[in-house]
Amino acid sequence: MYTAQPQPKTPQISEPWIIIGCFVGFTALCLAANVGSILRFAFPAGSLVVGALLFFRYPIFYIGFTWWLWFLSPLVRRLIDWEVGWLDPNPVLLAPFLVSFLSVLTLLIQLPKAIRGNGLPFVLSAIAVLYGTFIGMMSFQPQTVFIAVLNWLTPILFGYHLFANWRRFPELKQVTERVFLWGTVVMGSYGIIQFLFAPVWDQFWLHNLITTMKIYSFGTPNPLGIRVFSTMHSPQPFACTLVACILLLFSIKSPVKIVASGVGYLTLLLTLARTAWLSWFIGLVVFIPSLKPRLQMRLIVTLMVMSLVVLPLTTIEPFSTVIGQRFQTIFQGQQDGSFVDRSLGYTNLLNDALVEVEGRGIGYIIRDANIGGNDSGILTLLLNLGWFGTIPYVAGLGLLIFSMMQGREASIDPFVGACRAIVLATFSQISLNTVMLTPFGMVLWGFIGLASAARVYYAQQQSNPTEVVARLDTAYRDARN
Repeated sequence: MYTAQPQPKTPQISEPWIIIGCFVGFTALCLAANVGSILRFAFPAGSLVVGALLFFRYPIFYIGFTWWLWFLSPLVRRLIDWEVGWLDPNPVLLAPFLVSFLSVLTLLIQLPKAIRGNGLPFVLSAIAVLYGTFIGMMSFQPQTVFIAVLNWLTPILFGYHLFANWRRFPELKQVTERVFLWGTVVMGSYGIIQFLFAPVWDQFWLHNLITTMKIYSFGTPNPLGIRVFSTMHSPQPFACTLVACILLLFSIKSPVKIVASGVGYLTLLLTLARTAWLSWFIGLVVFIPSLKPRLQMRLIVTLMVMSLVVLPLTTIEPFSTVIGQRFQTIFQGQQDGSFVDRSLGYTNLLNDALVEVEGRGIGYIIRDANIGGNDSGILTLLLNLGWFGTIPYVAGLGLLIFSMMQGREASIDPFVGACRAIVLATFSQISLNTVMLTPFGMVLWGFIGLASAARVYYAQQQSNPTEVVARLDTAYRDARN
C-alpha cells in the first residue's frame, strides 16, 4: 500500500507583510522612476489605507508600521523634494499623523469604559487639548488649528490605544523591541553616513531650510558640517527618539544589540543635542534601581561593553572635534549663547504665560527673538492651553506617570523598567523642548501607554495566572505563525 510521504512546508509570507511590502515597493518604484511628484499625495493616502487595513485586521503590525512611519517619512519627503522641488508645508509629512490618528477609534469606542476606569487620565489630557482647540478656532485659520491639533492629540490617542490593548502586552512588547532595535540600526547607520558624506537630498533640503526659512541650527549642507538628524526632520526630535532606542536596548536580548549600540550612541553624540544627552543619563539613573541585583550587574556589564565599542570612535577624527567642542559647552553655563538666549526668552514670556487663564488657543506659536516656538514645553502649555487647559492636561499626565512608577513590574520585566526610564528621560526635557507634541509626544505618550498596559497586565497575571499562561501560549503560537 502506497503511503504518501509528508511534503516539506513551503515558507509563506503572511498577508500583512505583503500589504506593507507592496506599499514600500510602490514608493521605491516611484522614486526610482523619478516620478516622486505622485508620492506627495499618494504616500500619505497609501499610508492611511495600509494603516487602516492593519488597524482592523492586524493590530500588532499596525503598531510597528506606525513607528516606522515616524522614523522614515521625513526621509521620503526629502527624496521627493530632491527629485521634484522644495515644497513646504509638505503633505508627505501627514502620513504618520494620519495613521496614528486612527487610534481615535479605540478611544471613542471605549470612552465610557475609559472614563470609569484607568483610562481617565488619558481622557483628561484629551479634553484639555479639545478645550485649546475651541479657543484656537476663535483666533486662527482652521488649517492652522487642524495641524496643531494633530500635533497635540495624536500622541495621547496612540498612547491610549497601546494601553487599551493591555491583554496583548507580550505582543506589544515584542513588536516594540523589534522596531526600536532595527530602528536604532537603520537611523544610527544613516546618521553616520549623513555626517560623513551629506547625501545630495539632505544637502538640498538643508540648503532650502537655510535660504527659505532662515534656520541655521542644523549646521551646513556639506560633509562633516551637518548636525545629524538622520531619517527624521530635526536633530532634537531625532535625538529624543534615539535616546528611547538606546535605553530600550538594555532590555533586549539580541546579537544585533552590539551593532545597534555602536551606531546608536555615536549618532546620538553627532546630533549635538545636549538636552538629549542629559536626558539619557536621567533615564539610566531611573532604570538601574528598578532592576533586580542580577539584572543590574548585567546592565553594568552591557554599559562597559558599549563603552569599549563607542568611546574609541569618539576619539578619532572627524568625530572627536565636533563632539568634543559641543560637550565642553555643557559646562559653560551663562557663557553659552544658547543658554543666554533661552533665559532671555523665558524672562520675556514667563509673566505673560502665567497670567494666561483661558490661554491663546492651539495654533498659537511662540514668536520671540530669543526663544523658538519649540524651545519650551512649559511656555507652550501655558500659552496654548492657559490654566483652564494646562491643569487637566498636566493632571492626566501626572497621574499616569505616578501610577506607572508605583508598580513592581520593572523588577520582573526589564522592558517595563526601560519604558519608565524613557518616559522620565523624555519628560525631563519639558523646560527646553515641547515634549507633548509629535514626535517627542509619540515617545512620551507611547511608552506611557506601554508601561500602563504592563501594570494592568501583570496585575491580572497575579490575580488569574492560569488565564494569563493560556493567553501567553496563544500569543506565542500566533507570533510563530
